Amino acid sequence: MGTRRDVLGGIGAGVLASTLGGSAWAQGKRKLGYAVVGLGSYATNQIMPRIKDCEFAELKALVSGTPAKLEKYGAQYGIPKTHWYSYQDYDRIRDNPDIDLVYVILPNSLHAEYSIRASQAGKHVLCEKPMATSVAECQAMIAAAKKAGKKLMIGYRSRFEPHNLKAIETVRSGALGKPTLIFAEHGFPISPNQWRLDKPMSGGGSMMDIGIYSLNAARYLAGEEPIAVSAMEFTDRSDPRFKTVEDRIDWQFRFPSGLIANCVSSYSSAHNAYRVTGSKGWVGLEPATSYQGQEMWTRIGGKREQLVLPQPPKNQFVGQLDHLAECAISGREPIVSGEEGLRDIRLIEAIYRSAREQRTITLA
Repeated sequence: MGTRRDVLGGIGAGVLASTLGGSAWAQGKRKLGYAVVGLGSYATNQIMPRIKDCEFAELKALVSGTPAKLEKYGAQYGIPKTHWYSYQDYDRIRDNPDIDLVYVILPNSLHAEYSIRASQAGKHVLCEKPMATSVAECQAMIAAAKKAGKKLMIGYRSRFEPHNLKAIETVRSGALGKPTLIFAEHGFPISPNQWRLDKPMSGGGSMMDIGIYSLNAARYLAGEEPIAVSAMEFTDRSDPRFKTVEDRIDWQFRFPSGLIANCVSSYSSAHNAYRVTGSKGWVGLEPATSYQGQEMWTRIGGKREQLVLPQPPKNQFVGQLDHLAECAISGREPIVSGEEGLRDIRLIEAIYRSAREQRTITLA
């Protein structure tokens, strides 16, 4: 019979301080102001309600193409009309000193444009994942931020979630022995008639949405970059949801150490889990990357246990939002920088190529 135990040690003092709540913000220092670009469901239901819990940041401005949304959320959050922007007058954020940070939460095809414009306006940028729809767009985003001398961060919220941090620490500690296998599966049955199913808006199907969780988890759990990928796709083109985008892609990464990662991305079945197996045992999460409710198990030395983590000072959303503000204040680079987003898009392009050409792709 497995046991349950409360753990938090081992996440690492530096990561814990920067992602789950550091020292109190100095007295008299103002919080940095966020402008949220795009007032869809994720922005209004997950991000905006949590900014009030940030130690280093606060909500200061709204950007939307829908006047009714500006009215509704402006009133809800006490944002004055002077701090409401349409997409047409978005570049005026340059003239607003209350805006330090911009969070781009738009369809994938718009990430590059609105991130670059925010950098050009002299603002630090947090861009939702996937970073963009091509390697070239990612490179342009990185170049714009560097030219402006501003930070660029990608919204990998799981990197600020304690169970995921503990899983990484468990692998790195050697408790599992030599890691040999990762299995990562993410998917959900997608509803029809949404922008994610329109390739010009999304850049692709499940791989450009839920699949990035499997991809990014494989990389942060492995702690190394893959050297080869082999992928296959299955899409029922008679399904009206999949006229322009793919449904399911399964792929395998091979890493320099010999570690293999088997990954799933699906728009027709429900998955949210990963497991890392080594020579001495395994660690697994299910659900792994959900908004809440993560559960974590290990089996080491023949003993199976559930690890129950204390409630952190900041949840993954607040930790992510505060991290960009902390980086803007301190000058250090985000742990999920633009370069991290670029790596994932390079790999997504390789996965698509492997599935299309039906062969293993060697990665540089």
